[in-house]
Amino acid sequence: MAARDAVEKDYYKALGVAKDASAADIKKAYRKLARDNHPDTNPAGEARFKQVSEAYDVLSDAAKRKEYDEQRSLFGSGPRPGFNSGGAGSGAMPFDLSDLFGRAGGAGGGIGDLFGRAQGRGGRARPQPVKGDVLEATVTLSLLDALTGVEVPLRLTTTAACPTCRGSGAAPGTAPRACGVCGGRGVTQANQGAFAFAEPCAACRGTGQVVDTPCPTCSGQGQTRQERTLTVRVPAGIEDGQKVRVAGRGGPGQNGGPAGDVLVRVRVTPHKSFVRKGKDVTVTVPVSFPVAALGGQVSAPTPDGSSVTLKVAPGTASGRTFRVKGRTGPSGDLLVTVEVAVPSSLTDEARKALEAYAKAVP
Repeated sequence: MAARDAVEKDYYKALGVAKDASAADIKKAYRKLARDNHPDTNPAGEARFKQVSEAYDVLSDAAKRKEYDEQRSLFGSGPRPGFNSGGAGSGAMPFDLSDLFGRAGGAGGGIGDLFGRAQGRGGRARPQPVKGDVLEATVTLSLLDALTGVEVPLRLTTTAACPTCRGSGAAPGTAPRACGVCGGRGVTQANQGAFAFAEPCAACRGTGQVVDTPCPTCSGQGQTRQERTLTVRVPAGIEDGQKVRVAGRGGPGQNGGPAGDVLVRVRVTPHKSFVRKGKDVTVTVPVSFPVAALGGQVSAPTPDGSSVTLKVAPGTASGRTFRVKGRTGPSGDLLVTVEVAVPSSLTDEARKALEAYAKAVP
């Protein structure tokens, strides 16, 4: 491959990002592609994994990316005023490609130096820290627990360092050895004309190590699927469909990266008596006709399990709502609606009294 061909490799296309993509966008695209094409989980994606790793190594480094962009711009736009490839032209300044690629025995620099440094000056791989995966879970709460807040245990299954080999991948009593192909660097180099081009070592898959006797528990992967319990505090007043984020308790990071987060979606089940209305909670209580007509008191339940006594004024109509401040969590009120209860049956004495009342009312 000619030097110019290497310069014109489209790393942005390899990662599926725009040329003006932010560092965060580049990292996000790389993480997804590396996860989907890692040889450990997708042997058919090894070539794609190498391509993605090569692109990310350059674009994730601000200095390398700047130099790469400058050289692509130089070659990708054709001849420009002010220089040519060494021939004469009307007022054109001579341009020697060897200035760009670096002369043999010269003092470093140029594109050859850019790709020669792709994995570090000493050729040693420099894995980028990767944040762990975000784990998602769903919990179902009663309305009363959602209003008052509650702690809930979650059973999570995630990857973690193998307890048998402690993450080395080697069977107990053994240890990984340095890869004989890359000398433990994790990369191999191929001289392509003016280039010293580095790529992940195929023999050790870029790790720099070879496990001769794999751990029987994790089969040499260094990680196993493990269950753990996480206690999550759901804040008071949370609503159906809202999420609680627990930072740093998700999947483990890679290459020294931080652990991911846990995202808990909350489902709130309806209550037979209480109904949410914005930040408030409504409840309907029965009141007898004499109390509604003559006045009196009525008791209403509250979400915290206690009760509140309301004073009913004479002549209170059925359907009237009373507001009780601060009885439904951190910011809501309890709305109590009184409903006149009609008895399904009457005693003889009650019937006579009611008939007398009916005659007395115009």
